[in-house]
Amino acid sequence: MSFTGPVRRIITGHDDGGTAIIVADGPTSRIFDALGEEGLVFQEIWHTTETPALIDRDRREAEEPGLVLAPPTNGVRIRVLDIPPEAEGADMDAVFENIGATDAKLESDRHRSFHRTETIDFGIVLSGEVVLLMDEGEATVYPGDIVVQRGTNHGWMNRTEQPCRVAFILIDGLYTDGLG
Repeated sequence: MSFTGPVRRIITGHDDGGTAIIVADGPTSRIFDALGEEGLVFQEIWHTTETPALIDRDRREAEEPGLVLAPPTNGVRIRVLDIPPEAEGADMDAVFENIGATDAKLESDRHRSFHRTETIDFGIVLSGEVVLLMDEGEATVYPGDIVVQRGTNHGWMNRTEQPCRVAFILIDGLYTDGLG
């Protein structure tokens, strides 16, 4: 089974009387696909600007200009990422610039997508498969598998002929033990 197209996003909240309601039900409105690599798509689902996140009657997501890779300081982000099959010619400098992450990009002999963020990320493969590359070693990740990414150097490579869809939850982190 392969998922394509916009993700359905259902947002819940409270009315003025405190009753639980569905605030929105439909495709996410923040989809980014002109990123420098054909088939690479970021669908921004939701983000918070603090933890603990405020739960109130204001039904709006915090505004954010453009696309930003990492969550806000002390915040959380969830997105769905479509990773296309590996292709020559993708402009990874443009990709990292377009996702607001030029500071996260790393030069690596392992892969041109290598990067590092000061976050804890949970990557849940929804469809397809993708290879997680580390400084040393790699793991092929299949539907239902979950990667717990702990602020490490890494890259993603799709060695198949089908796109891979991954849901990522990113939590702002803080390096310790001299890792920064």
